[in-house]
Amino acid sequence: MTLFRNPFDASKKLRSGCSCGAHASEEEHRLAATAVDAPSGSDEAVMRGVVESAVMRAIFPNDASRRAFLNAVGSTTASAVLSSVFPIATATEVFAQTGPVEKKNLKVGFIPITCATPIIMAAPMGFYAKQGLDVEVVKTAGWAVVRDKTINKEYDAAHMLSPMPIAISMGLGSTPTPFATVAIENINGQAICLATKHKDKRDPKDWKGFKFASPFDYSMHNYLLRYYLAEHGLDPDKDVQIRNVPPPEMVANLRADNIDGFLAPDNIVQRAVYDGVGFVHTLSKELWDGHPCCAFAASKEFITQAPNSYAALLRAIVEATAFASKAENRKQIAEAIAPANYVNAPVTVLEQVLTGTYADGLGGVKKDPNRISFDPFPWESFAVWMLTQMKRWGQIKGDVDYQKIARDVFLTSDAAKAMKDAGLTPPTATSKTFAVMGKTFDPAKPDEYVASFAIKRS
Repeated sequence: MTLFRNPFDASKKLRSGCSCGAHASEEEHRLAATAVDAPSGSDEAVMRGVVESAVMRAIFPNDASRRAFLNAVGSTTASAVLSSVFPIATATEVFAQTGPVEKKNLKVGFIPITCATPIIMAAPMGFYAKQGLDVEVVKTAGWAVVRDKTINKEYDAAHMLSPMPIAISMGLGSTPTPFATVAIENINGQAICLATKHKDKRDPKDWKGFKFASPFDYSMHNYLLRYYLAEHGLDPDKDVQIRNVPPPEMVANLRADNIDGFLAPDNIVQRAVYDGVGFVHTLSKELWDGHPCCAFAASKEFITQAPNSYAALLRAIVEATAFASKAENRKQIAEAIAPANYVNAPVTVLEQVLTGTYADGLGGVKKDPNRISFDPFPWESFAVWMLTQMKRWGQIKGDVDYQKIARDVFLTSDAAKAMKDAGLTPPTATSKTFAVMGKTFDPAKPDEYVASFAIKRS
């Protein structure tokens, strides 16, 4: 779907009955705006199309004359002629500039974990205020609550697990609601933690019968834990138990012997070490270095109905992410997000996570400056990989249009624009290959990838 009708297509009517000129009525416009595949409105190609359509309507008030002209010279020549007599590129740039925010006071939900660092720190460190926004970041009990409050418009946007906007858009676990991942909050930043009593069970083959915790069904934690177990010959649905536990409750469950371990955000893992009840078995980056974890997400309705507020919010998040990516800022950030209304953790714990110098719970101190990293670009190939794991473990059935869903949900163009505004250089591509536990993933061949696994539900 496009936001506009191609003005150089003689078979299409250019005159329409809605405000954007793309639809036969305002009702059709409204429905299109909330469709799963509706664009965000900030894509450069979309903006150029809107400008071209407006200019063509001005030159040819009558559709019949426009079609006659196009039939005579062809669409390519017509486009070239239009560009030669009117500054299309300049007009597109001007058109794309955001105006005053439609809504200044916003609520953004978050889970108190270091994965939410850019979203949280943007409040006390002034990144939201810089964009003219008054944002209340609201600590929330669990992922299902975050999802439901955002769907119900109690939150304007939210910290979400990267797979959640995909699941919400597809109606997995909730009513289908068009959502978007507009920025990745963190990469890496997770670990498998085992109870202290299991220090002698470092080989996963010894884990049969273990009870593990994961934050949510539609999470990188769940998919990476399952991947790790399966690569070591354990069926995650038969040989162990995996139960959903909100991250803030994981350490207490480990202490109470309700679980044997978990794959969770690093501040939860490090708190288990700090409290003497667990140890770091392996960092998630050792499974997949550079993997996404959490995301900044919003509904397509919010994006289309408050585009300037959305753009300002995204700029704030991206600028905060850029600030967090620099090692020299990490101790300052740890102090900013430590208070009870944010992560509610000792500064020491957060510094260990954010600086990468940490106690492992086995008597050692390790250094890994990339234990957690921050890069906002939502690669479409990340979304494709998540979809392969949903397919692998039976969360989705039948044929999957991997590429379309990835494009619809992961708004790379919006992130790229915000990165440019923040002085960053976004990637020129939208997908890339990567390796998970030594196995290369080609986003162009998702079905082959799913079929290659010996342990799966699909």
